[in-house]
Amino acid sequence: MGKIIAIANQKGGVGKTTTSVNLAASLGVLEKKVLLIDADPQANATSGLGISVDDVDTGTYQLLEHTVKAKDAIIRTGSPNVDLIPAHIDLVAIEIELVDKERREYMFKGALDGVEDRYDYILIDCAPSLGLLTLNALIASHSVIIPIQCEYFALEGLGKLLSTIKSVQRSHNPQLDIEGMLLTMYDSRLRLSNQVVEEVRQHFSDMIFDTIVQRNIRLSEAPSYGESIINYDATSKGAASYLSLAHEIISNNITAAQQ
Repeated sequence: MGKIIAIANQKGGVGKTTTSVNLAASLGVLEKKVLLIDADPQANATSGLGISVDDVDTGTYQLLEHTVKAKDAIIRTGSPNVDLIPAHIDLVAIEIELVDKERREYMFKGALDGVEDRYDYILIDCAPSLGLLTLNALIASHSVIIPIQCEYFALEGLGKLLSTIKSVQRSHNPQLDIEGMLLTMYDSRLRLSNQVVEEVRQHFSDMIFDTIVQRNIRLSEAPSYGESIINYDATSKGAASYLSLAHEIISNNITAAQQ
């Protein structure tokens, strides 16, 4: 059965979609079968993998409405071993449309039952909020990756996210674990970046990935070409960072399985 990992942080601009797309591509080139689910109405993960959002007829919206099965919403991407369930701007209406439905928090969980066995990893790129979309993703997931930008307000709202995760663990999904916190947009030349790394490690030492994603121009350019950093420039520092993260996640999960 595939491991479902949500990439979540209600703070915007911290690298959730960058992490989702490039971690998926990195796991793919390491010969893991990956399904990436775009659960953000901005649909940046969809366009970031070269899929035109205007051409999306079936995706996360229909999946959460349970009007299509997951297998019918999956499309191939140009990244090896990576499939996608795309998003469209219509996803913005889903929280209103689900509000009166029974077990509305479990729509993702129910929808993914038929595809878990087909993949090694299922990644969910969450919206920058703690609304019903993100709650659905957390309830459906086995673990969560929390990207943290190496900037002044890095820890702002992190307590609220951790509180939400604990609430989900208590009420809906006791198996939900924190896969790790990922420090992103790191610039070793800046004192502030180093201070953030030090502070986060001090408070959450056992939750932090060893991998730190450095600021990298090539990483910023790749989405405008509809490519992951692995396809766009496999020799860049950004590609090295996400390949390192993929290796770390695979290794951590092998170790956990052996315990």
